[in-house]
Amino acid sequence: MAEPLPAPVPVPALARRLGLADAILLVMGGIVGSGIFMNPYVVARQVGTPALILGAWILGGLIALAGAFVYAELASIRPEVGGQYAYLREAFHPGVAFVYGWVLLLVTQSGGMAAVAITFARYCRELVPQAPGEPFLATLALLGLSAVNCLGVRAGSDVQGLLMVLKTVGIVALVAAGLRGVGASPASGPLLGREPSLALVPALGAALVPVLFAYGGWQTAGFVMGELREPRRDMPRALVIGVAGVIVLYLAVNLVCLRVLGATGLAATTAPASTVMRQVAGERGAALIAVAIAISTLGFLSQGILTAPRVYYAMARDGLFFARVGWLHPGTRVPVVAIILQGLLAAVIALSGCYEQILNYVVSVDFISFGLTGLALFVYRARGERGAFRVPGHPWTTAFFVASCWLVVAATVHRYPANSAIGLGLLLAGVPAFLVWSRTRRSSA
Repeated sequence: MAEPLPAPVPVPALARRLGLADAILLVMGGIVGSGIFMNPYVVARQVGTPALILGAWILGGLIALAGAFVYAELASIRPEVGGQYAYLREAFHPGVAFVYGWVLLLVTQSGGMAAVAITFARYCRELVPQAPGEPFLATLALLGLSAVNCLGVRAGSDVQGLLMVLKTVGIVALVAAGLRGVGASPASGPLLGREPSLALVPALGAALVPVLFAYGGWQTAGFVMGELREPRRDMPRALVIGVAGVIVLYLAVNLVCLRVLGATGLAATTAPASTVMRQVAGERGAALIAVAIAISTLGFLSQGILTAPRVYYAMARDGLFFARVGWLHPGTRVPVVAIILQGLLAAVIALSGCYEQILNYVVSVDFISFGLTGLALFVYRARGERGAFRVPGHPWTTAFFVASCWLVVAATVHRYPANSAIGLGLLLAGVPAFLVWSRTRRSSA
């Protein structure tokens, strides 16, 4: 009698261990880094009056909310691991999705994380001057958080969630201190500060770039779609709730900066949060906000290391990246190799010191992918595919988001042509890379 065949060994899958609260904290954690503590002064220098400063942050918030609506519907249509990568792959072509993942790994995610890690190290040394050098501290933070995320998605999400709560506490403390301090009403002063003219348009456009940079990051929560217990239900809710919550926090910070410093004082400082706290609470207040910024940057890094490796994992599972990157640890059920790859590459960029140059290429490349993802919703709708969540006001709100993205790309290319050309060159370099991987996949099939 023939021996029975052994039962096949089950292949591990991503563990669905995250709920709605985790997803909301991931959305907010992907947005709130160091930008809100720094960028208000950049906006103030561009437009100059309280009305226009707040107007830029409100407009940026509306663009981010329109984007959250678009991504919420896409999440309900395609609740797949990799989020934006999967949306682009199914709407257009695997090559488009590959180029997105390529740029994410080489430019936007890794370069951004390296810069934020250096910011974290800088504030640590401000608090403890005897601490090791910035590159060492940045690398330590990146590798330490990578190790935590290798323990499992629950461990990574718990650490990220705790850091998000702590940085929210820091922002609320800044707002409360500013409201208690003596200052003028943000509504005081001229509305425009200049004669109405077309010259206001490029000024407002330039102000929107740092605003949208500060609002960016909500889309990365969708990368962990394969680890949500109810992705079709929870991710759309998390995107809308999370982005709306951040808009409230950001507007509160700007109101307080204007109340304490005024538009002129805000434009005159390069560290508005520290200046506000120093003015209302002395050096102890400045030290406390430095702690808050350090925690905020660490939380941003934690979110990035948790989410982005899922894109590289999805690429590997599609046969478009190294097969080992698609390996899941049988115990923790997380893509350990992809996590280590992300942490190491960001650490190498931080150690090399070239993160500032890379950051100059991020905006144009990032908003190209945003615009394409907005167009993907039109593709799915044309096919008759519908999700449980529907974008309010579609197609107008979706068109508003897409047009805003293209305008940011155009403004960035116009203002920084050399940096934008390099960013676009890195993006286009993904095309021959995709052809190589596609040929490799076909030959091994």
